[in-house]
Amino acid sequence: MSIAEFAPSYIRSISPYQPGKPITQLAREMGIPVEQIVKLASNENPLGMSPRARAAVQAAIDGLERYPDQFDLTAVLAQQCGVGMEQIVLGNGSNDVLDLAARVFLAPGRSSVFSRHAFAVYPLATLSAGGECIAVPAKAYGHDLAAMRAAIRPDTRIVWIANPNNPTGNFLPGAEIQAFLASVPKDVVVVLDEAYNEYLPPADRVDTLAWVKTFPNLIVTRTFSKIHGLAGLRVGYAVTTAEIADLIHRVRQPFNVNNLALAGAIAAIDDHAFIAASYDNNQRGMEQIIAGLKRLGLDYIPSRGNFLTFKAGDAVKVNQALLKQGIIVRPIGGYGLPEHLRVTIGLEAENARFLAALEKALEGAR
Repeated sequence: MSIAEFAPSYIRSISPYQPGKPITQLAREMGIPVEQIVKLASNENPLGMSPRARAAVQAAIDGLERYPDQFDLTAVLAQQCGVGMEQIVLGNGSNDVLDLAARVFLAPGRSSVFSRHAFAVYPLATLSAGGECIAVPAKAYGHDLAAMRAAIRPDTRIVWIANPNNPTGNFLPGAEIQAFLASVPKDVVVVLDEAYNEYLPPADRVDTLAWVKTFPNLIVTRTFSKIHGLAGLRVGYAVTTAEIADLIHRVRQPFNVNNLALAGAIAAIDDHAFIAASYDNNQRGMEQIIAGLKRLGLDYIPSRGNFLTFKAGDAVKVNQALLKQGIIVRPIGGYGLPEHLRVTIGLEAENARFLAALEKALEGAR
C-alpha cells in the first residue's frame, strides 16, 4: 500500500489549483524570448507595482533578519476601513484568509455553498478542511443568490460570494447582497470576496465593510495583488467581527505576511495616483478589448473586474494557437466553461497584440 493511502480521502480527492502559465515556462516550451511574450492570464496589474510600494520594499530589505510585525499595516487598514484593529486579519494573499476561514468553520460533516463558476479556491479550501462542496448552478454565468439560499443545509457553515466574480466578472448590486445576508441563518458565515473591488465604477461601490456591524456572520476579504500590483508579495486581508477574527488568528501562522509585503502594502494604500492610473488603464483597455471582440463576432460576459471572459468555440485549439504566438490567456474549462477563455486587461499595445493574435488563432481554428 502506498503511503499516500494514509492521507484522508478528502485530501486525496483534491485537484490542485492550476495557475496561469508563467512567462518563463512558455519561453522554455516554445523557444520564444521572454521579452516577446505577453501574459494576460492571471489578472495582474499591467502597470506593475505602485512606485511608492516599490520604494518602501527596497527600504525594507535592511530589516529582513527580523521577524515581521503586522501592527503597522493592521493599524493603517483599521483606520482606512473604519473598524477596530481586532477586526483585521492579514493573509499571505487573500487566498490565505479564505483557507483560514475554511479551517475555522468547516470540517467533515459540514458543507459550504458557492456558485458553479466561482473562484476555484472555494472548493479547494472546503475540501482541504474535510467539508462537502455544494455548487449551485449559475445564473447568466454569475451568482444565483436565491438558489444559493435554497441550497443552504443544516450542516452548511460557509457561503462563498465573489463580487465581482472571478472568472466571469459578474457583479451583484449591494442591495441584493444585503438582502441575501439578512436571509441567511445566523450560524452560517458569509465570505464576501472583493479581490477586484477597486476596479468597480464609483456608481457600483458600496461600503460593505460597514455591514459587519449589522451582520456578525460576515467576513469581507480584499487583496493587494490586483490594482496595487503586489501579486508577487502575497498580502491580503479580511475585515470581520472581533470574535471571528480571534478564531482565525488561532489557526493563522504567526508570520504569514513577510516584511517586504507589509512595507509594500502600507505604501501602496496611499498611492492614490497609481490607483487612479490603474483604474483608468483598465477602463480604456476594457473598451479596447470589447470593441475587438465585437469586431471578431465573439460573445463575452460583461465584467466589472480587470479581465474579460469570452466564448472562443474550440477554446483549447484557440488557446494553443495564442501560446504559439507568445500570448498567454487563461483557459477556464476547469470552471465549467470549456468554450471560454479569460483575458486580463493589459496595456494598450498588449491588448492590440492579443486581438491580432486572436484573429489569427480563430482563422486557424475554423
